Amino acid sequence: MVGMGVRKVFVVLAALVAAVVGAGPALADGAPSAADLHVAQTLGERELTVVIRRAEPVPGPLRVEVVTHAGTAPGTLVLRAAATGASTSDEPSTPSEATLALGERPGPYAATLRVDRTGPWELAVDDGERVARIPFIVPERVVSAWEKAAYGGFVGAGLFMLVTVVVAVRVRRGWVALAPAGAVVAALAVGMTAALLSASLPPPVPPGLLTDPTGGAPEARLSTVDYSRPPVNLLVRADGDGVGRPLDLRIGLTDTGSGRPADDLLVRDNALIHLVVVGPTGELWHLHPIRTAPGEYTARLTPPAPGEYALAAELSRRGGGVQLLRSEFTVGAPGTDYRPAPGPGPRDIEGTTVTVDVSGLTTQAASAVTARFGDTADLQPWLGMAGHLIIVGPLSTSAADAPVWAHVHAMIPASMGRPDETVASFGPEVSFAYRFPLPGRYRLWVQAERDYRVLTVPVEVVVR
Repeated sequence: MVGMGVRKVFVVLAALVAAVVGAGPALADGAPSAADLHVAQTLGERELTVVIRRAEPVPGPLRVEVVTHAGTAPGTLVLRAAATGASTSDEPSTPSEATLALGERPGPYAATLRVDRTGPWELAVDDGERVARIPFIVPERVVSAWEKAAYGGFVGAGLFMLVTVVVAVRVRRGWVALAPAGAVVAALAVGMTAALLSASLPPPVPPGLLTDPTGGAPEARLSTVDYSRPPVNLLVRADGDGVGRPLDLRIGLTDTGSGRPADDLLVRDNALIHLVVVGPTGELWHLHPIRTAPGEYTARLTPPAPGEYALAAELSRRGGGVQLLRSEFTVGAPGTDYRPAPGPGPRDIEGTTVTVDVSGLTTQAASAVTARFGDTADLQPWLGMAGHLIIVGPLSTSAADAPVWAHVHAMIPASMGRPDETVASFGPEVSFAYRFPLPGRYRLWVQAERDYRVLTVPVEVVVR
């Protein structure tokens, strides 16, 4: 009788365990965490993507990857991580340093540092001539109520299972073991319910991580506090020796309400600042200035011709939304002749055959722009997107006078999550939709990454 009761109890428990296993994994914090930080950096002549992996546990290792692109010179970078602000821990923090050797082959290069507390940190990337300073946060892991209930339910089920076995063995009446077995069932029900619900509920916000109230957190949406901030002033100074020589663009950002440095930018689309520069002969630079000090940024380019260079800086301020700031600078004597770009059709871009198709060029409805890069689906995501489209126009004399500057994205399917640049499985077509607000002549540049090389395709169109 006792043996039969024990067997029945174990059959019930085995069925419950099978149900739990088949229910799928419980996701920590309610959903998979995509806390890796991707930041594009124009560090001197190098265009890099710095990836700061999520640090967990703390204290523990911090993995940093630097993705190089085709044409990047080999060399050595020194990486330094240091805490910069308040933390929930009272223990002093120790900076960490690592050396990273970049080879001639483009791709990811990794180094490991250490973090010893949660809170705000800064990663310094030093190439021996200049230092890029990237702010980031090491979040404190917060366990949701549903996750606690799931863990508690499964732990309780394990304890009650032991009690059930002991009771079934020591007591001659098998029905007595049904009481702790019922507790096992109840505990498993609590754990399974909490695990299933945790996947559909928003995770709690870790302390110090909610740096942008516009990010969609419930407490931000329901708050009556005005989190908006003033726009920023863009100050641009070009330091260089002239045409054909490297020129450093020094960018200053100041708060229009106080005049103080604006040092609260958020990483948006994998960069602190997206800087688009259009030269007098139609060249395009899509740069990502490095942060050198609070409110101060630097990017380098080599101007191929004298004349007026127009620029637009796209950035997102904490609590201030996305802003597009425009300016210009002059290299040498102005007056260089503008060189029109080819229209839609095929052309060769750095060994890749690219065909551009444009339809619906009117102000009455959205136009479609499609670029096909070869015949193989081997494009890589750049700045988190499958492709980029820069639009400037209508053009009259200079891009600086054009009223319309636009930056359009070809999105990555949401089902693929957030792949990094090592995933070469997109394309070969990238498509964009944009409604031109004014008629006239526009300059377009389509950008996509292939074989760690960012290909830029200029196109000129006329909008009716």
